[in-house]
Amino acid sequence: MSRWLKALPLALAMMALSTFAGSCGSNGPAQVRFVHVIPDAPAMDVNINGTAEFLNISFRGVQPNQPGYTSVPSGGDTIEGFLTGTTTPVFTSTASLGASAHYTLVATGLSKGSSIVLLQTSDNIPTPPPGDVGFRVINASPSGPPCASLNPPTCPNSVDVYIELNPNSGPGLPLTIQSLAYTQASNYVFFAFNPNNETIPPGYTVYVTASGTLTPIISEGIYPANAGAVRTLVLTDAPGGGSMNKTFLELSDLN
Repeated sequence: MSRWLKALPLALAMMALSTFAGSCGSNGPAQVRFVHVIPDAPAMDVNINGTAEFLNISFRGVQPNQPGYTSVPSGGDTIEGFLTGTTTPVFTSTASLGASAHYTLVATGLSKGSSIVLLQTSDNIPTPPPGDVGFRVINASPSGPPCASLNPPTCPNSVDVYIELNPNSGPGLPLTIQSLAYTQASNYVFFAFNPNNETIPPGYTVYVTASGTLTPIISEGIYPANAGAVRTLVLTDAPGGGSMNKTFLELSDLN
Protein backbone atom coordinates (compact mmCIF):
# COMPACT_ATOMS: atom_id res chain seq x y z
CA MET A 1 0.00 0.00 0.00
CA SER A 2 1.36 3.43 -0.89
CA ARG A 3 2.20 5.95 1.79
CA TRP A 4 -0.56 8.19 0.32
CA LEU A 5 -3.23 5.52 0.91
CA LYS A 6 -1.93 4.88 4.44
CA ALA A 7 -2.17 8.60 5.21
CA LEU A 8 -5.70 8.98 3.82
CA PRO A 9 -7.62 7.72 6.91
CA LEU A 10 -5.61 10.08 9.15
CA ALA A 11 -6.27 13.01 6.83
CA LEU A 12 -10.00 12.27 6.78
CA ALA A 13 -10.04 12.02 10.56
CA MET A 14 -8.28 15.37 10.90
CA MET A 15 -10.77 16.99 8.50
CA ALA A 16 -13.69 15.63 10.50
CA LEU A 17 -12.18 16.88 13.76
CA SER A 18 -11.57 20.32 12.25
CA THR A 19 -15.18 20.51 11.03
CA PHE A 20 -16.50 19.45 14.43
CA ALA A 21 -14.32 21.96 16.30
CA GLY A 22 -15.33 24.75 13.94
CA SER A 23 -19.01 24.06 14.58
CA CYS A 24 -18.71 24.15 18.37
CA GLY A 25 -18.97 27.49 20.15
CA SER A 26 -17.90 29.67 17.22
CA ASN A 27 -21.30 30.59 15.80
CA GLY A 28 -23.44 31.18 18.88
CA PRO A 29 -25.35 34.45 19.31
CA ALA A 30 -23.98 37.67 20.76
CA GLN A 31 -25.77 39.57 23.52
CA VAL A 32 -26.50 43.28 23.02
CA ARG A 33 -28.36 46.17 24.58
CA PHE A 34 -29.13 49.24 22.49
CA VAL A 35 -29.02 52.87 23.66
CA HIS A 36 -30.52 55.74 21.61
CA VAL A 37 -28.87 59.06 22.46
CA ILE A 38 -29.08 60.90 19.10
CA PRO A 39 -30.40 64.20 20.49
CA ASP A 40 -32.07 65.48 17.32
CA ALA A 41 -33.65 62.18 16.26
CA PRO A 42 -37.13 60.97 17.24
CA ALA A 43 -38.01 57.45 18.31
CA MET A 44 -36.42 54.68 16.25
CA ASP A 45 -36.84 51.04 15.32
CA VAL A 46 -33.53 49.21 15.06
CA ASN A 47 -32.92 46.28 12.72
CA ILE A 48 -29.99 43.88 12.85
CA ASN A 49 -29.32 42.09 9.59
CA GLY A 50 -32.80 43.07 8.41
CA THR A 51 -34.63 41.77 11.49
CA ALA A 52 -36.40 44.19 13.83
CA GLU A 53 -34.78 43.74 17.24
CA PHE A 54 -35.56 46.99 19.11
CA LEU A 55 -38.81 48.92 18.58
CA ASN A 56 -39.86 52.49 19.34
CA ILE A 57 -36.75 53.49 21.28
CA SER A 58 -37.02 57.14 22.32
CA PHE A 59 -34.13 59.50 23.00
CA ARG A 60 -32.18 58.25 26.04
CA GLY A 61 -34.08 54.99 25.85
CA VAL A 62 -32.47 51.58 26.47
CA GLN A 63 -33.67 48.18 25.30
CA PRO A 64 -34.20 45.58 26.54
CA ASN A 65 -35.18 46.46 30.11
CA GLN A 66 -32.13 46.61 32.35
CA PRO A 67 -30.11 44.61 33.20
CA GLY A 68 -31.18 42.48 30.22
CA TYR A 69 -29.58 41.77 26.85
CA THR A 70 -31.01 40.61 23.51
CA SER A 71 -29.56 37.68 21.55
CA VAL A 72 -28.51 38.62 18.00
CA PRO A 73 -26.38 36.85 15.38
CA SER A 74 -22.64 37.03 16.01
CA GLY A 75 -20.17 38.01 13.31
CA GLY A 76 -20.28 41.04 11.04
CA ASP A 77 -23.74 42.57 11.54
CA THR A 78 -25.50 45.41 9.76
CA ILE A 79 -27.26 47.76 12.21
CA GLU A 80 -29.97 50.05 10.82
CA GLY A 81 -32.11 52.66 12.55
CA PHE A 82 -35.43 53.84 11.11
CA LEU A 83 -38.02 56.37 12.23
CA THR A 84 -40.48 54.28 14.23
CA GLY A 85 -43.08 52.61 12.05
CA THR A 86 -41.46 53.71 8.79
CA THR A 87 -38.69 52.74 6.40
CA THR A 88 -37.12 56.21 6.67
CA PRO A 89 -33.47 55.63 7.56
CA VAL A 90 -31.80 57.43 10.47
CA PHE A 91 -28.45 55.60 10.29
CA THR A 92 -26.76 52.49 8.92
CA SER A 93 -23.66 51.03 10.54
CA THR A 94 -21.87 47.76 11.09
CA ALA A 95 -20.63 45.91 14.15
CA SER A 96 -18.41 42.89 14.66
CA LEU A 97 -19.94 40.88 17.50
CA GLY A 98 -18.31 37.87 19.11
CA ALA A 99 -20.22 34.72 19.95
CA SER A 100 -21.48 34.70 23.55
CA ALA A 101 -19.95 38.16 24.14
CA HIS A 102 -21.94 41.05 25.63
CA TYR A 103 -22.03 44.56 24.15
CA THR A 104 -23.57 47.98 24.66
CA LEU A 105 -24.38 49.63 21.32
CA VAL A 106 -24.84 53.41 21.62
CA ALA A 107 -26.18 55.45 18.71
CA THR A 108 -25.06 59.06 19.09
CA GLY A 109 -24.06 62.10 17.03
CA LEU A 110 -26.28 64.62 15.26
CA SER A 111 -28.54 63.51 12.43
CA LYS A 112 -28.72 67.02 10.93
CA GLY A 113 -24.98 67.06 10.40
CA SER A 114 -24.85 63.44 9.20
CA SER A 115 -22.43 62.71 12.03
CA ILE A 116 -24.19 59.74 13.62
CA VAL A 117 -21.86 57.10 15.00
CA LEU A 118 -22.55 53.72 16.57
CA LEU A 119 -20.37 53.08 19.60
CA GLN A 120 -19.65 49.42 20.29
CA THR A 121 -18.50 48.82 23.85
CA SER A 122 -17.58 45.37 25.13
CA ASP A 123 -19.31 44.60 28.40
CA ASN A 124 -16.68 42.57 30.20
CA ILE A 125 -18.39 43.38 33.47
CA PRO A 126 -16.16 42.66 36.47
CA THR A 127 -17.26 41.47 39.87
CA PRO A 128 -16.23 44.22 42.31
CA PRO A 129 -13.93 43.39 45.20
CA PRO A 130 -15.86 42.39 48.32
CA GLY A 131 -17.67 45.38 49.81
CA ASP A 132 -17.19 47.57 46.70
CA VAL A 133 -19.31 48.93 43.86
CA GLY A 134 -18.14 49.64 40.30
CA PHE A 135 -18.68 52.42 37.77
CA ARG A 136 -17.82 53.02 34.11
CA VAL A 137 -18.46 56.16 32.03
CA ILE A 138 -19.21 56.38 28.29
CA ASN A 139 -18.87 59.83 26.70
CA ALA A 140 -21.66 59.92 24.07
CA SER A 141 -22.20 63.70 24.10
CA PRO A 142 -21.26 65.18 20.70
CA SER A 143 -21.80 68.75 21.98
CA GLY A 144 -19.81 68.48 25.19
CA PRO A 145 -16.91 70.78 26.20
CA PRO A 146 -14.61 72.34 25.33
CA CYS A 147 -15.54 72.93 21.69
CA ALA A 148 -19.29 72.57 21.26
CA SER A 149 -19.28 75.04 18.36
CA LEU A 150 -16.85 72.93 16.31
CA ASN A 151 -17.50 69.93 14.10
CA PRO A 152 -18.42 67.04 16.47
CA PRO A 153 -16.60 64.27 14.57
CA THR A 154 -13.25 66.12 14.94
CA CYS A 155 -13.87 67.64 18.37
CA PRO A 156 -12.59 65.60 21.33
CA ASN A 157 -15.14 67.06 23.78
CA SER A 158 -12.91 65.85 26.58
CA VAL A 159 -14.21 65.70 30.17
CA ASP A 160 -12.89 64.82 33.59
CA VAL A 161 -15.05 62.74 35.93
CA TYR A 162 -14.89 62.88 39.73
CA ILE A 163 -16.80 60.30 41.76
CA GLU A 164 -16.95 61.44 45.37
CA LEU A 165 -18.20 59.57 48.41
CA ASN A 166 -21.03 61.47 50.12
CA PRO A 167 -20.88 63.82 51.92
CA ASN A 168 -18.36 65.90 49.96
CA SER A 169 -17.61 69.52 49.16
CA GLY A 170 -17.29 69.19 45.39
CA PRO A 171 -14.85 67.72 42.87
CA GLY A 172 -11.29 67.30 44.08
CA LEU A 173 -8.24 65.11 43.83
CA PRO A 174 -7.76 62.30 43.19
CA LEU A 175 -9.32 62.59 39.75
CA THR A 176 -11.35 59.46 38.97
CA ILE A 177 -11.41 59.49 35.13
CA GLN A 178 -9.24 61.96 33.21
CA SER A 179 -9.68 63.38 29.69
CA LEU A 180 -12.49 61.10 28.53
CA ALA A 181 -13.08 62.13 24.92
CA TYR A 182 -16.28 61.93 22.91
CA THR A 183 -16.99 58.30 21.79
CA GLN A 184 -14.66 56.85 24.45
CA ALA A 185 -15.54 54.53 27.33
CA SER A 186 -13.55 54.43 30.55
CA ASN A 187 -12.37 51.39 32.42
CA TYR A 188 -14.36 50.30 35.45
CA VAL A 189 -13.41 51.96 38.73
CA PHE A 190 -14.29 50.73 42.21
CA PHE A 191 -15.29 52.36 45.47
CA ALA A 192 -16.20 51.13 48.93
CA PHE A 193 -19.98 50.76 49.19
CA ASN A 194 -21.52 53.74 50.98
CA PRO A 195 -24.55 52.36 52.84
CA ASN A 196 -27.67 54.32 53.67
CA ASN A 197 -27.65 55.68 57.19
CA GLU A 198 -29.16 58.55 59.14
CA THR A 199 -26.12 60.78 59.44
CA ILE A 200 -24.97 61.38 55.84
CA PRO A 201 -26.51 61.14 52.38
CA PRO A 202 -25.96 57.63 51.00
CA GLY A 203 -24.08 56.89 47.84
CA TYR A 204 -21.85 59.12 45.73
CA THR A 205 -21.88 62.34 43.75
CA VAL A 206 -20.64 62.21 40.17
CA TYR A 207 -19.11 65.47 38.89
CA VAL A 208 -18.37 65.94 35.19
CA THR A 209 -16.21 68.92 34.22
CA ALA A 210 -14.44 70.17 31.11
CA SER A 211 -10.98 68.62 31.21
CA GLY A 212 -8.61 70.58 33.42
CA THR A 213 -11.35 72.52 35.23
CA LEU A 214 -13.32 72.06 38.46
CA THR A 215 -16.58 73.70 37.36
CA PRO A 216 -19.24 70.97 37.20
CA ILE A 217 -21.32 70.50 34.08
CA ILE A 218 -23.01 67.58 35.80
CA SER A 219 -23.39 67.19 39.54
CA GLU A 220 -25.61 64.20 40.22
CA GLY A 221 -26.03 61.59 42.91
CA ILE A 222 -25.90 57.86 42.31
CA TYR A 223 -27.15 55.40 44.88
CA PRO A 224 -26.35 51.70 44.33
CA ALA A 225 -28.58 49.64 46.60
CA ASN A 226 -25.94 47.16 47.69
CA ALA A 227 -22.30 46.17 47.55
CA GLY A 228 -21.44 44.30 44.37
CA ALA A 229 -23.45 46.63 42.13
CA VAL A 230 -21.90 47.80 38.84
CA ARG A 231 -23.23 50.73 36.78
CA THR A 232 -22.44 52.36 33.42
CA LEU A 233 -23.03 56.12 33.25
CA VAL A 234 -23.63 57.49 29.74
CA LEU A 235 -22.99 61.18 29.05
CA THR A 236 -25.42 62.51 26.44
CA ASP A 237 -26.48 65.74 24.78
CA ALA A 238 -29.52 67.66 25.92
CA PRO A 239 -32.62 67.13 23.73
CA GLY A 240 -32.04 68.70 20.34
CA GLY A 241 -28.27 68.83 20.81
CA GLY A 242 -25.98 71.81 21.26
CA SER A 243 -24.98 71.16 24.88
CA MET A 244 -24.31 68.33 27.29
CA ASN A 245 -27.27 67.04 29.28
CA LYS A 246 -27.14 68.01 32.96
CA THR A 247 -27.90 64.42 33.97
CA PHE A 248 -26.29 61.15 32.95
CA LEU A 249 -28.08 58.02 31.73
CA GLU A 250 -27.56 55.13 34.15
CA LEU A 251 -27.34 51.53 32.92
CA SER A 252 -27.50 48.57 35.28
CA ASP A 253 -24.61 46.20 34.56
CA LEU A 254 -24.71 43.97 37.64
CA ASN A 255 -26.87 43.67 40.76
